[in-house]
Amino acid sequence: MIDLDPLIHHPARLQLLTMLTAVSEAEFSTLRDALEVSDSVLSKHISALVNAGYLRSRKGTHQGRRTTWIGLTRLGRTALRNHVAALRRLIDVVEGVE
Repeated sequence: MIDLDPLIHHPARLQLLTMLTAVSEAEFSTLRDALEVSDSVLSKHISALVNAGYLRSRKGTHQGRRTTWIGLTRLGRTALRNHVAALRRLIDVVEGVE
């Protein structure tokens, strides 16, 4: 059986986690703009991933304005790695590679 993580499988969440692998953390508005989603949609995705322990969130200021910073946790990095491995196994099945 191939175990995809249903929490990560949503395309926006998968993209979000993938984007965060390249940085220690990113500003909420940067993520929102890159994913082309509304504040409320991104907020819901982030909340679900924070509750699962995959992301961390902190409030701060940037250029004199309040902002939220989002970062990938060690657990989130491991979950993403496992999810990608499961996707690769699916691809292998489709391509007939065992």
